[in-house]
Amino acid sequence: MRVESKIAAAMLAGAVAGLLTIDAAAAADVTVSGIPPSNFVLKTLIPMYEGASANKVAVTYEPGTATADKIRSGADLDLAIQTPQVIDDLIKEGKIAGKRTDVFISGVGLAVKAGAPKPDISSAEALKKTLLAAKSVAHSKAQSGIYFLSVLDRLGILDQMKPKLVVVEGAPVGTAAAKGDAEIAIQQVTELMPVAGVDVVGPLPPELQARIVYSAGIPAAAKQAAAAKALLDFFASPAAASVIKAKGLQPG
Repeated sequence: MRVESKIAAAMLAGAVAGLLTIDAAAAADVTVSGIPPSNFVLKTLIPMYEGASANKVAVTYEPGTATADKIRSGADLDLAIQTPQVIDDLIKEGKIAGKRTDVFISGVGLAVKAGAPKPDISSAEALKKTLLAAKSVAHSKAQSGIYFLSVLDRLGILDQMKPKLVVVEGAPVGTAAAKGDAEIAIQQVTELMPVAGVDVVGPLPPELQARIVYSAGIPAAAKQAAAAKALLDFFASPAAASVIKAKGLQPG
């Protein structure tokens, strides 16, 4: 599923008002450590911010342990976007200044191979029937995969589903459906959307939906704290909100 061409016109129109709030008086080089699933949205948001502020942003995508190690060692880092737990722990240690800022909220969804019939996932009961009827279901070992196993447990079908489960590591879960290695792929919607060769059926039903939060914090030793704060302010702007939603997320 590709959204850029559909939202480009709206993005450009909305960006003018939203980006004017960014202070462009002095250019800065901002270094960011981001949780890998944020790549899909940041690759659009960052150029918008750079164009309006004259600041330049360099993003490295890495797990929470790597981000925490960088901040604890005093590495040159101006903003961290990670799980709430990582940010909260660093705040307690005094390594991140101020409060945690929740920037994006993700939900878990379901995808199938492109062109395949889209199953009914409109309710908990419908999802249960769909999963039991599937020959194979792929998930990750990360947040969405752990959550999915809890959903199977809540539905009372965990033991029945275990022989059908395909664990995907080192690649988006959707690739398993695209290649035909699994009939269904379960992962965060924002991670399913960029995968070529799949159709995103939609999010899990509300009664079974997860609320996966991406949080941000500015390291106490940040050299460009003001520019990092401006970037966070941009994430909360109306211009950014339209992009965030188009990428399968919700603003924090």
